[in-house]
Amino acid sequence: MSTAAPRPIRFVHQGQIQEVEGLAPTTTVLQWLREQAHCTGTKEGCAEGDCGACTVVVGEADPDTGAWRQKTVNACIQFLPTLDGKALITVEDLKPGDSDKLHPCQQAMVDCHGSQCGFCTPGFVMSLWDIYQTHEQPLARHDLADALSGNLCRCTGYRPILDAGEKMYAAPRESFSPEPLLVQLGTLTHELNHDLANGLVYEGPAHTDSHERSRFFAPRSLAELATLRQSMPEARLLAGSTDVGLWVTKQFKALGDIIYLGNVRELRHITEQPVQGAQAVQLNVGAAVTLEEAWQALADRMPVLREIWLRFASPPVRHAGTLVGNLANGSPIGDSAPILLALDASLVLRKGPQTRHIPLSSFYLDYMKNALQAGEFIESVRIPVVAPSAAGLLRAYKISKRRDSDISAVCAGLYIELDGERITTARLAWGGMAATARRATQAEAALVGQDWTEATLRQAQAALAQDFQPMTDLRATRDYRLKVAANLLERFWLETRPTQPLRASDVQVWPCDAA
Repeated sequence: MSTAAPRPIRFVHQGQIQEVEGLAPTTTVLQWLREQAHCTGTKEGCAEGDCGACTVVVGEADPDTGAWRQKTVNACIQFLPTLDGKALITVEDLKPGDSDKLHPCQQAMVDCHGSQCGFCTPGFVMSLWDIYQTHEQPLARHDLADALSGNLCRCTGYRPILDAGEKMYAAPRESFSPEPLLVQLGTLTHELNHDLANGLVYEGPAHTDSHERSRFFAPRSLAELATLRQSMPEARLLAGSTDVGLWVTKQFKALGDIIYLGNVRELRHITEQPVQGAQAVQLNVGAAVTLEEAWQALADRMPVLREIWLRFASPPVRHAGTLVGNLANGSPIGDSAPILLALDASLVLRKGPQTRHIPLSSFYLDYMKNALQAGEFIESVRIPVVAPSAAGLLRAYKISKRRDSDISAVCAGLYIELDGERITTARLAWGGMAATARRATQAEAALVGQDWTEATLRQAQAALAQDFQPMTDLRATRDYRLKVAANLLERFWLETRPTQPLRASDVQVWPCDAA
């Protein structure tokens, strides 16, 4: 266990280094803004990272290059200690200098009548400001819609807001220099290195029903994390808090001690490695790599995954949550697991100095139960890269009530390899069909060794009913899920059949996805 003395949380906000202590480690950034800093421009809508009314921008110095980088996140589910060593930018910070002039993104919202009740407007403004700062030229309208998919508007509608996203570039460019913030962040890093070598330890107030205090540990090295985890096997591991945050804001759970992975430098990298015994490569994705970084890397190498990337939650959620965290969560309706099961991914598990490797298909034991031992954690996930070819065919499909930022009713990752027209390998993985995401072994057996024909497809569709007995819930009925799963398998065949496969434009109603 860390012997470092507890210290305050330090971060930059409104040009000043803030020091916070005496608050529970699960105090959210939104709570601090509204209740302690009295910055009430940022709103609480859903308190679960869905509506985007609480969108803020968090900036930091890149740990490798020192360059400024920023991202939008949902303040309602981000715990305050995760801001340590970073900068927080909110809607109150956008006014240029001491003038009363609005920022171009704000003025464009006014000019385009992009606000009606106004409750969602600060969140939209922060997303627009982030787009404005990170793109010097206007985005194509469909890319702008994707970038704003984490912000929901219930009264104005999206057309005038998208108009504002284009019009904000028509005004004279409003410059933003991150240099003063980088200087302050450098000061925070120097103070941190002076205080202790092994990261933040923050203590909250004593519980009202005991003398125990919740503690927030933020180790800075993999070795320290492994030692800490082994000595505190009951502590809650935290990465992006896009799921764990809801345990606090919606279920009012007490988390106890927390170990935060976000400052462990070794876990923030994606590396490309050769696959032993094969002429192929795999991505090794560290446990602190965000969903956005991981899915972009996957889609860059396997373009058929682009749609599932853009439809996975929303940009603020993908900027905070991690791929490994999504896998470790083990939700049967998580979108990562079916795709990675189809790709035959594996996990690197660590306990103290020891590591072991297991297939992802062996990790899930039952509903919300996995193969982790006490004191063990997932260090990384290794994902084979499927190069686009006539032999290896990969598709990913998501069915949900909304197109953007919604939970799947059914999610499928489907992969086959062909030798001529004969199927030599089949991995069909599904989410939303059982207590865990898992492969359809009966359907796979119906495919392997057969020609990829409609008759073979029908046999595999019939086998799905033997593989799965899905439940009925608010998102879908049992019969609907079985029917949709069979339909997705048929779509897979239509897109990949050896003769006259359908083009992307034949199966997409969204021109940007069909391009």
